[in-house]
Amino acid sequence: MTIRHDPSALRWLVGVELAHHRKRAAITPQQVQEATGIARAKLSHMETGRYQQLPEDIGALLALYGAARHDTDRLTSLSQSGEGKSWWASWSNLVPDWFKTFVGLEGLAAKAFLFEPLVMPGLLQTEEYARAITEATGFVRPDHAERFVSFRVARAKRLTDDDPLELHAVIGDGALRLNVGTPEVRYNQYKHLCEMAKRPNVTIQIWRPRDGPHTAMSGKFVVLDFDQARSIAYSERLDGAVYVQDQDDVETYKMAAKNLQTVAMSPQQTLTHLKVMPGDD
Repeated sequence: MTIRHDPSALRWLVGVELAHHRKRAAITPQQVQEATGIARAKLSHMETGRYQQLPEDIGALLALYGAARHDTDRLTSLSQSGEGKSWWASWSNLVPDWFKTFVGLEGLAAKAFLFEPLVMPGLLQTEEYARAITEATGFVRPDHAERFVSFRVARAKRLTDDDPLELHAVIGDGALRLNVGTPEVRYNQYKHLCEMAKRPNVTIQIWRPRDGPHTAMSGKFVVLDFDQARSIAYSERLDGAVYVQDQDDVETYKMAAKNLQTVAMSPQQTLTHLKVMPGDD
């Protein structure tokens, strides 16, 4: 399922899978070259997604690795979708490379879980809120601010596409109370969250300190699930990001997600909470 086309993200996903199968088979790059003729440099480019992987090369590698036929068919099909321009191409000069990978993967995902303790998640921001927080943080040049806001708005449409992303978000109460923009901007942001929470593909829960500790105290993270690839987890830093590919490690993030869903307010309690203006409860 390709919702937001992104060739580089598709290549990245295929590369992750190829590396996974090779490591599971305990085969070295030198052994790959001897058995298939695929040079070590080319294999590295295939596993990192630097260039588009050819179906015949994918087939040769997975046959060597002893992968199941359905995995070969799945990755071959996925690789053949990796042509054309990325949906974010119009904003490529505004978005750092490490984040381009994420928004590309987000556009290809079927489901996403995110935990955001301190800031309103970008996918759920109104245009006015996005503008106010962009101007306040200072990470974007003033002459680029409006274009960056338009990028955030375009990204948020992933939730209202014809075949939308299924999103489950746990948001910290502190993010709701962050002093962003005017009271009207914040009020409209609350209303927008309520409207989005009523969509069948969006689930929102609020976590408050009074609800107690949870297993994600180290901060924000995202788990993306795909129809044709293995899940990944993503953790953002100030100047970059960590992409978690090992499935045992991804499972740890999924366990943290389940714990958050248990500790946080229920979706219905969250809707009630969102209808109360900041400082009134």
